[in-house]
Amino acid sequence: MAENRKKMLKELIKQLHAGVASAEVKEKFKQVLEGIGPLEIAKVEEELIKEGMPREEIRRLCDVHLAVLREQIEKQKPEVSPENPVNILMEEHKIMLGLAEELKTIASKVQQASDISHITNDLPHLKHIAKDFLDSEKHYLREENVLFPVLEKHGITEPPAIMWTEHNKIREQKKKLHDTIENCNSISFQDFKKQLSETAQSLGEMLSSHFYKENNILFPAALRVITAEEWKNIRKEFDEIGYCCFTPQPLISVPQAQVGKPKIEVAPTLGGFQFETGSLSKEEMEAVLNTLPVDITFVDKNDTVKYFSANEDRIFVRTKAIIGRKVQMCHPQKSVHIVNAILDAFKKGEKNVAEFWIQMNGRLIYIRYFAVRDKYKNYLGTLEVTQDLTDIKKIEGEKRLLDCKG
Repeated sequence: MAENRKKMLKELIKQLHAGVASAEVKEKFKQVLEGIGPLEIAKVEEELIKEGMPREEIRRLCDVHLAVLREQIEKQKPEVSPENPVNILMEEHKIMLGLAEELKTIASKVQQASDISHITNDLPHLKHIAKDFLDSEKHYLREENVLFPVLEKHGITEPPAIMWTEHNKIREQKKKLHDTIENCNSISFQDFKKQLSETAQSLGEMLSSHFYKENNILFPAALRVITAEEWKNIRKEFDEIGYCCFTPQPLISVPQAQVGKPKIEVAPTLGGFQFETGSLSKEEMEAVLNTLPVDITFVDKNDTVKYFSANEDRIFVRTKAIIGRKVQMCHPQKSVHIVNAILDAFKKGEKNVAEFWIQMNGRLIYIRYFAVRDKYKNYLGTLEVTQDLTDIKKIEGEKRLLDCKG
């Protein structure tokens, strides 16, 4: 019966995406709709994409089929405990939607002004909202680097990928909002008003749609499949990445006894690692790798993430949830073809190095990929090395060893 209902749900979504009127589809499938849950919807979307329906098409028309399923979805909202990571994400959703409403209100007021001097008192508020939206980045990093990998291990891969695509579209709007407000004095007031209005409208609609899908499909599906022990680990990983400036403090507070770095018990090692050029104990090996002035991540010959260094100030977020994850799932969909091209060239022996550099938060970041091969030139995997070059580029002249102090 359950399998038959899933087939009917799949047919319902196909008809909606083919352009059949929502009212007609709702009437035709009203018996099927009774009792449909978020996990079923997520799995059907997964199957449709695997059968060839473009992911972007599912994403673009997701609002259409969710509108038809809305009544059933909202009947089945699960209870979420206050300390659960999902509750933290949902509370942040509420705050961001509030910020979006404030933004639209101020943008509407700005439309009535004839000169920038008339909105002097509103600019600080606009800058504050833009800053909060930029600071919301950790919200998306927690989802992408912790929650999504765990869902993937439970066979839910496509809905997280769709959400990640939307995250990147939201990021574009957040940056556009920030740049518009920062450049308000260097563009015409008419252009400023137009850009502010368009961005406020677009960002508001995007967040409303995106958060509805996460709150009513993705999160309830997660609550159905993720175990209590996994939620504990997810919460620890959330705490490591950190929270937004506006995250409600009571949700992220921990008892005083837990404050500070946890004591890690390291089992004694027998021997260690013997290399051609010396030997290291497990403790020494781990400490050396974590002391390197670069971030490293190792992906094995099957494209599976096996290790990353736990430097104190990593440039890109890594969490233990990604161990065992395919490296393609660790990148936005729009760049997966580049990752595959690099790995393919490494495996064929056509290349040994690929390098990129980007500007991020005013810093110059150097990203290199190295093919890792054994002494017989067999491909073992790929090493990603990331380094902040900003201060290195400033070095001039020379500094002798004897000049070093401390």
